Amino acid sequence: MPETDARPSTLPDPRRWKALIFIGLAQLMVVLDATIVNIALPSAQRDLGITDGNRQWVITAYALAFGGLLLFGGRIADLWGRKRTFVVGLTGFALASALGGAAANTAMLLGARALQGAFGALLAPAALSLLAVTFTEAKERAKAFGIYGAIAGGGGAIGLILGGLLTEYLNWRWTFFVNIPFAVVAAAGAVLVIREPAEGRNRNRLDVPGVLLVTTGLVSLVYGFTRAESNGWTAGSTLALFATAAVLLSAFAVVERKVKAPLLPLRVVLDRNRGGVYLSLGLAVIGMFGLFLFLTYYLQIVLGYSPVLTGVAFLPMVAGMITGSTQIGARLMTRIPARFLMAPGFLVASLGMLLLTGIGLDTSYPALILPGLILMGLGMGTAFMPAMSLATHGVQPRDAGVASAMVNTSQQVGGAIGTALLNTIAASATTSWLTSHATAAAAASPEAAKALQFQGMVHGFSTAIWVSFGILVAAAAIAFTFINAGRPGATAGPGAGSGADSASGSGSGSAKADEIPVLVH
Repeated sequence: MPETDARPSTLPDPRRWKALIFIGLAQLMVVLDATIVNIALPSAQRDLGITDGNRQWVITAYALAFGGLLLFGGRIADLWGRKRTFVVGLTGFALASALGGAAANTAMLLGARALQGAFGALLAPAALSLLAVTFTEAKERAKAFGIYGAIAGGGGAIGLILGGLLTEYLNWRWTFFVNIPFAVVAAAGAVLVIREPAEGRNRNRLDVPGVLLVTTGLVSLVYGFTRAESNGWTAGSTLALFATAAVLLSAFAVVERKVKAPLLPLRVVLDRNRGGVYLSLGLAVIGMFGLFLFLTYYLQIVLGYSPVLTGVAFLPMVAGMITGSTQIGARLMTRIPARFLMAPGFLVASLGMLLLTGIGLDTSYPALILPGLILMGLGMGTAFMPAMSLATHGVQPRDAGVASAMVNTSQQVGGAIGTALLNTIAASATTSWLTSHATAAAAASPEAAKALQFQGMVHGFSTAIWVSFGILVAAAAIAFTFINAGRPGATAGPGAGSGADSASGSGSGSAKADEIPVLVH
C-alpha cells in the first residue's frame, strides 16, 4: 500500500476530490457514533439487562477513550503517516463495532464502546490532517472544509435520525453494525485513492511522559464531569477528580516545555488564532450538545414524539448546517477574515437558542422550535467551517496530526462537559421548581400532577438552554477577540519574510518552506 506521494508539493493531487469522499465518509461515521447509540440505549439496556447505574457507561466508556487518547492519536498520525493511521483506525473501529453489535452481556458492550473510542481517537485526527495536507489551494480548501464542516456539524443530528430508524424498524444492534459498511468503503477508498504528501512526517521519538500525563489528565477531567452529574459538584470524589486533572494537565504543560520532541508542541496552541479556535469551538459544542440532549427528551417525553419523528424534527437544523457551511462559510471564507464568520455564526446560533428558551407544555413545532433549529444550524454551520480550516492552518506538516487532534479534543471534551454541566443545571432547576410547587402537586388530580411534573421538567430544560445561550455568546466574544487573522487567501510570496504566522498577527516567527499554504488570514 503506497503511503506517500513524491510529486512536488506545489502540484495539487489530481485525486483530491475523490479522496475527500472517503475522508468525509470516515468523519461521518465517527460523528454519527457520538449520538446514534443514545436513542438505542433503552432497547440495549432491556435486552442485555444493564442496570440503571451502569447504563451511563455505554456513553461514558466511548467518551473517556476518545477524549483521553485524541492527542496520542494525532501524534501517532504524524509518526506513522496519516494514511496508514487512517486505515488502521477504520479497521479497528469496524471490528469494535462488530463486537458491540454482537454483545451478549454488559461487559462485552462496554469493552466494545471503549475500543470504538480508542480507534476513533486514531481515525479522527488522521482524517482532518489528511484533509489539511491534501487541499492547499485557497478556494479549493475553502470548499473542502465547507463540506467537512457540514459533516462534522450535522452528523450528530443525523445520528439521532438514523438511530431512531434502526432501533424502531430493526433493532439496537444495527446502530453498531451500520458502521461496518461505512468503514469498509472508506478504507478501500483510502488504499486506492488517498496519497499523502511525501514530506511532513514527524519521526521523532514518542513523548511517553506526555502521553501518560495528558491521557490520564483528560480522562480525569471528562470522568469528573460525568460523576458530577450523578454525585453532585461538591462531592469529594468529584472534587478529587477535578484536582487530579488540574495537577496532571499542569504537569503535562511543564513537560512539553522541556522535552526535545513534545507530544503537543506548544507552538500549536499558543498561536492566538488556533488557540481562539480551540477555545471558542469547545464552548460552542458545550451549548450544542446540551441542545441535542434536552430537545430529544422534550420532544419524546413532553410532546410525545416517537424516536423516528424526533430524529426527523432535527432535519431542519442539519439542512441549516449544510447551508451555512457550504453556501455561506465556504463562499465568504476567502473574502473576509475568519472572525467575521465565526463570531456572527455563533451569535446567530445563540439567537436560535434564545428562541428555544420559550418552550412550554404545548409549544408549536413550526412556530418556535423550527425557526430556532434553523438559526442554530445556519449559525453553527457558518462558524464550524472556517474554524476547522483555521485550526490546522499555518502548522508545519509534521504537526498537522496533533493540530487536528486538538480540534477533536476541544469538541469531545466540550461535549462531555456540556452534557454533564447542563444536565446537572436542568435537574437542579427541575427539583427546585417541583419543591416550590409541592403543595399544589399534592392536592392535584393524577392528570394535573403529571402536568406539573412535565412543567417542572420543561422549566429545567429552559433554564439549561438559557445557560447554553450565554455560552454561545461567550464563544462569539472569544472568537472575535482572539482570532485576529487578516485578509484570507493572501499567500506569502517570495521574500515575504514573515509568512503564515506573522501574517496572522500571531508573531510566532517566519514561514518555513514546508508549511501548509496560507488560507485564512
